[in-house]
Amino acid sequence: MVLELGPGPSRRAVLTSRIRLLVGITIAYNVVEAVVAITAGTVADSTALIGFGLDSVIEVSSAAAVAWQFSSHDPEAREKVALRVIAVSFFALAAYVSFEAVRTLVIGAEAEHSTVGLILAAVSLAVMPGLSYVQRRAGRELGSRTAVADSQQTLLCTYLSAVLLVGLALNSLFGWSWADPIAALVIAAVAVKEGREAWRGDACCAPTIPTGNNSACADGCCAGD
Repeated sequence: MVLELGPGPSRRAVLTSRIRLLVGITIAYNVVEAVVAITAGTVADSTALIGFGLDSVIEVSSAAAVAWQFSSHDPEAREKVALRVIAVSFFALAAYVSFEAVRTLVIGAEAEHSTVGLILAAVSLAVMPGLSYVQRRAGRELGSRTAVADSQQTLLCTYLSAVLLVGLALNSLFGWSWADPIAALVIAAVAVKEGREAWRGDACCAPTIPTGNNSACADGCCAGD
């Protein structure tokens, strides 16, 4: 038997305010990131860089869905709809990026060097892990699947930053033009995986009080914290 334990009303209010603040920061950062990435990607004809920028747009829509959910007096009632919005956003990103990456591979287009893209990827690689971690902790304590799903979207941005950085670097240093669309396909694959998890609502449960042989977290997802 597992007895569910959730935060009290005052703690829930603190966590809700924290999530709203983190969502606002996420939206602001990703708007800037999207504009820079899409502009630089268009100039350099880089599918991976444009895909990264579109992921930032998707992340804004994901964060906006969480903001919409937590603007209600009963956030739990809006959770399923918010999760579906996040999932569809992932799928849309994957479809577009996959199409453009395959097209680039088929026609043999070459992306140009992008200093702005390299700097942007490096900055995001440094910023996003911390932002994701703080939001994930708050979401898990509150028992909000949408907050956790949005933190996973932010963490995805970290992975994509690393993929983008490697792809752009290989293209710039060695002239490996295939590295850019391959990096874009990796971005698309990860987006599909995260979209499926969001659609199913695969996110952390609220902490529980263990009894007998049961663990402290019913789905085991808290072990990484």
